[in-house]
Amino acid sequence: MPQSKPTDGARRAPRVKLGGTILALVRLESGRQIRARLHQLSFTGGLLQLEKPLDEGIKVEVMFHVGGSTVRNNAAMLFPMWATQGCLQPFEFTQLGEEDRLKLETDLQKFLTSPAASSPSSELVSEVASASDQ
Repeated sequence: MPQSKPTDGARRAPRVKLGGTILALVRLESGRQIRARLHQLSFTGGLLQLEKPLDEGIKVEVMFHVGGSTVRNNAAMLFPMWATQGCLQPFEFTQLGEEDRLKLETDLQKFLTSPAASSPSSELVSEVASASDQ
């Protein structure tokens, strides 16, 4: 299958469009926590909906639950884009280990192959938030 824009011969990671159905928690280096919604996700990063943009390049910890995985990993924020409500801000994982990447890739593949994948509930953010305080 031909690629439209190959980059260094590498294939772009498949993205799952979540439309804000998964809640995430973003922890800044100061310890402050911000709630966000995941709009897209791949095993290399994703797209968050935030009330206010974060500075491009800052290091954060992103936490969310998708499929059978709870992801809690360091990420770098990329350039934000204003949206109808708040902003959409991409991020890329900076320290996702091979085992975690494979687990996330497997869970995302289920979303890509199953149109009836169940969407996670809002209580997962409080579950992730309480786990992050430990």
